Amino acid sequence: MLASAPDGILLVDKPQGISSHRVVSIARRRLGLKKIGHAGTLDPMATGLLILGAGPSTRLLTHLVGLGKTYTATIRLGVSTDSDDADGTPTAAPGVLGADVGEAAVDRAVAGQRGTIDQVPSTVSAIKVDGRRAYDLARKGEEVVLRSRTVTVSRFDVTARTEHTVRVDGADVAVVDLDVVVDCSSGTYVRALARDVGAALGTGGHLTALRRTAVGPFDVADAVDLEDDDVDVLGALARPADVARRLFPSVSLDPQAAKDLTDGKRVAADHPDDDGPVAAVATADDRLVGLVSVRRGRLRVITNFPAPASAAADADRSGADT
Repeated sequence: MLASAPDGILLVDKPQGISSHRVVSIARRRLGLKKIGHAGTLDPMATGLLILGAGPSTRLLTHLVGLGKTYTATIRLGVSTDSDDADGTPTAAPGVLGADVGEAAVDRAVAGQRGTIDQVPSTVSAIKVDGRRAYDLARKGEEVVLRSRTVTVSRFDVTARTEHTVRVDGADVAVVDLDVVVDCSSGTYVRALARDVGAALGTGGHLTALRRTAVGPFDVADAVDLEDDDVDVLGALARPADVARRLFPSVSLDPQAAKDLTDGKRVAADHPDDDGPVAAVATADDRLVGLVSVRRGRLRVITNFPAPASAAADADRSGADT
């Protein structure tokens, strides 16, 4: 009999200075898997919540990618960089002495980035242009023109400000650092918010710190540090049924109904019509059998989740090798 392979969603607190792909590599090693999927990456400079999937639970990741996100960040006014963050090269450093960066002016500039906006992503980004990553083109000195995209910034609040002086290319530059909190839709570039606030104030701006604190209902407070050898990574995997119930309505299945749905049959259920996903969970072992839609009292499978024995057999084929 095959042992059950690791299966679940892993919340990771990414440290600063390493890539998201390095985090995935560490998770693969610690879980003993060849493949692990993720629900979106963070820049090397950024810290905070990464969501990884192991085994059949990778099938849940497509439903996690589009969730809203929360960040804390620090915007530096007075200096622009080619990447819109501190990892980039300064492109202009006018400082703030000649501009109005009082609280009222800053509030107006920040307010202009709230709501549904058209945002041009940062040039140094993973967006593809004619099949090539924008950051590869930018690093080779090629011109990069990215189209704006519609994003929603539901919260963009300044929580603190600090005025001080920094050295840029051997010169002292007066800057203002703004600590901010951002709630936004998937696909929003917080770096671009910093850039555009700085542009509106006439000072330039970039991020000096970025931390993702939440993705949908999942919080970084519940995440693990993969570099801590004392962390039980296998034990930290969230069960697929628990994750699915946090995201979707659910319907319970008795053993026969669970078997029938696993076999691809349409199963009767006392649940209102729903285009789905609805989490279909077996009562016997609290196992996620599938994500379904409901029509006229019958369940139709959108995504099935194999039973543990099948999952072990398929372990090397599950997930995204990233």
